[in-house]
Amino acid sequence: MKLRLIIAILIGLMLVACDKVGSQAWCDKLERKSTDNWTVDELKDHTKYCVLGLEPDKWCKKMQKKPKGEWTVDEASKYTKNCVLGRSEDGGG
Repeated sequence: MKLRLIIAILIGLMLVACDKVGSQAWCDKLERKSTDNWTVDELKDHTKYCVLGLEPDKWCKKMQKKPKGEWTVDEASKYTKNCVLGRSEDGGG
């Protein structure tokens, strides 16, 4: 479990230069990209944040209240990317 968390954090660090998922800049950048090249996570995030207008920061606050021992690897990775590094690749779940 610890190894998975470390790997998720390292992956998140590699993505530090990217726009925060859910931000207007991220939505604009993704919309310029061919939908054929979108990942499943990008599609989910686009729907949540660009279409439905959900706020990634609310997800971060919700995760901060959840005991870290109960986080999934996916949640830890998303938290690192979205809340720690400011790049919400899936700011939420």
